[in-house]
Formats: sequence, structure tokens, C-alpha cells
Amino acid sequence: MFKIRPLLSALVNHRQLIDRNGCKFLCTMMSEESPDQQAAKLLKRPNEENEESAERAAKRVKAEGEHTEDDKKYPKKKVVLLLAYSGKGYYGMQRNPKNSQFRTIEDDLVTALVKSGCIPENHGDDMKKMSFQRCARTDKGVSAAGQVVSLKLRLIEDIIEKINEHLPPQIKVLGLKRVTQGFNSKNNCDARTYCYMLPTVAFSPKDYDTEKAAAFRLEPETLQKANRLFALYKGTHNFHNFTSQKAPTDPSARRYITEMSCGEPFVRNSYEFAVITVRGQSFMLHQIRKMIGLVIAVIKGYAKEQVMERSWGQEKVDVPKAPGLGLVLERVHFDRYNKRFGGDGLHERLEWDREEEAIKAFKEAHIYPTIIETECEEGSMVSWMATLPIHDFEATVSETQDSKDQKQENADEGNNSD
Repeated sequence: MFKIRPLLSALVNHRQLIDRNGCKFLCTMMSEESPDQQAAKLLKRPNEENEESAERAAKRVKAEGEHTEDDKKYPKKKVVLLLAYSGKGYYGMQRNPKNSQFRTIEDDLVTALVKSGCIPENHGDDMKKMSFQRCARTDKGVSAAGQVVSLKLRLIEDIIEKINEHLPPQIKVLGLKRVTQGFNSKNNCDARTYCYMLPTVAFSPKDYDTEKAAAFRLEPETLQKANRLFALYKGTHNFHNFTSQKAPTDPSARRYITEMSCGEPFVRNSYEFAVITVRGQSFMLHQIRKMIGLVIAVIKGYAKEQVMERSWGQEKVDVPKAPGLGLVLERVHFDRYNKRFGGDGLHERLEWDREEEAIKAFKEAHIYPTIIETECEEGSMVSWMATLPIHDFEATVSETQDSKDQKQENADEGNNSD
């Protein structure tokens, strides 16, 4: 009994110490607050605190639920968008979030999709959540009249008009169609058609005075020769010399070309132009520009015709790369998809006959004038023609050749855009 009393006394003293310190702490805290704040804290009841917590939670749920409500009203559906754009001033089609200072077509497209309410704002930085895929990755400065992208969208009312409201004039959505859930615009594409607009002075003799470029007119015989050379590209060939960092043994260098020809010339702004059309399953980086560059070199007399056959062989051949200014993605083709799903009664064929007038109008308003005016003002083709003499079309890979390759890369730096 006597042993318990000291223990009880110690506990009582400890409790009194805690009460005194706690009171001092509380007084200190209250002294730092205004009288109104002190009164509010003292008068606040536990149920009021619970009410405030519930209010904050409700606001958070409401904010998070806004997208859910939109999704209920406008469920996401898999679609394709037909897109046209002028590539001048853009660093290509594909977004590069790590280099946001280089504006791309997709940057402006995604911004428009978010602002129009077609996709949730928190998905704008990661379009994989919307199953986004482009059909063709056009490079810096390259335009398109028939690009197709596939993705999931909220099918809001007047969707095309609302997207275009948030796009600059040089980018426009021209059409939209529903597709199967597993559709991928890149993987389901059978072929791509590109056009290349160039001044016909590119086919002039190498001793022609380029100061008179506006006066040059293409002879019918020269056009026939050019088309005979372009026809040699038809079929499957090893195009390892028509891109960069591709070994001749790499199976992916083999590409199938179904069509390539140059159309009749026409005059714009006093200069004569022509359009080269090429269709193939797919193309590698710079491939089309190098295919055109080599034919120009042969026509002008810098290279022999035999260099074309040799370029498909195992040895390294120096192939010049034409400027990127005139290159346009004309259309993409989905023949297998159309055959399988186009007649099932549920899905539309991925053809754009009804949009042809809109495509033509966009090209006439935004693509062709940009190419023609830039060519007339800056003369990119004439400047590139001046670099052809530095190529050695007879040599194979060597130190000398590598040096000349580097010179060509430096000369092409301003035209590095397909």
C-alpha cells in the first residue's frame, strides 16, 4: 500500500506538467492568431469540420466527373480524320514533346481537339490514350492534301466545324469516318501517293543560264525521256542508296513502287512547273527526293543512265537529294480494309470522293501558292542544281566519297525537309 502512493503521486505530477505545457502551447498559438480566428477555432464543432471535408471532396469529384459526364453524353468512338495542311513553317507532322519549341502539325491538331472538347484535356499530352496514329510521317516543310489519322474521339455535334475553329488556316480537317475498333491508319494503309511540284528548269541542260529560269520551257522529248527514266523505278528494288543509314543487306530497304510519272507542264507566275506523281507501298526518309534527284542528274547530263541500275545493287552510290519544298502527300490508300469492311453495311469505305472538291480547293488556296511563291522568291531548285557538280556518280564509297557526301549534306541543310 505504501509503495503504490509514490507511484500515484508521480503520475499526478506528470499529468499536471502536461496540462501546464499544453496550456502554454495553446496560448502561444492563439496569441499568434487574430481574435476572430481564435473565436472561429474555438467555436468550430466537429460536425462542421466534417462538412468542410465533404465539400472539398465533392468539388474534387465534380471536377473529375466532368469528363465522365462528357463521355456519357458523347462516348468515344474510333474514327479517321482526313487532314490537309501546308507544311511551311512546321517541323513536320509528328509531335515531339521533348522539343516543344519546334512546332509540328500534330501540336496544333491536338490543341484544337482539346479546345473543341473532342478529347479530354488530360489526354492531350499522351495521345496513346486516344489510340492516335498518323498514316504518314511527313517531315519539315512537307505538305499534305490527304493525310489520314486514326484515333478515338467524342463525337460532339458539328465536330468538323468545331475542330477547324481552333486550327490555323493552313491546317484543315476535311472529313471524318467511323472505322473498326482495331483500325490503325499506319498499319492498315496499303499504299501512299505523293506529288512533287518543281520548276521545269530542273530538267534544263547543265550549261543553261539559270538567270533565265522563268523563260525556260520543257521540250516534249525531254518530258518523254524523264518519264521513261521514272518508269524504271516501278517494281521492287533495293533503295538502300536512297535513304540514310541503311545497309544493302537490310530487308527493309526493298520497296515496291507501282507508279511514277511526270505530268504536262503549266505556267504560274511566269515560271513553268510540272508535277511528278509516285505511288508505292511505303517510302523511307528522303527516298522520293533522291529518286527525283537522280533522274534530274541523268537528264541534265551529270550522270549516265546506267547509274540507276547500279544504285539498286550492293555498292554505295552517291545519290543527290532534291529540295523538299515541292513534296506533297497526295492521298493514302486502304484497299484491303475497304474490301473486308467497306461492304459489311456497318462501316464506310475509306475513300474521299465527296471531299474531292474541298481537297482541290485547299491545294489551290494553301499548298500550291506556297510552293510556287517560295520557289519564285527563294529559288531553292536552282540553288540545289548548283550542288550537282560536287557529286561523283561513278565512285563507290571511300574517304573521298564520304567527304563529298558531307559537302552535299551541308549544301542541302537549308532544304532538309521531306
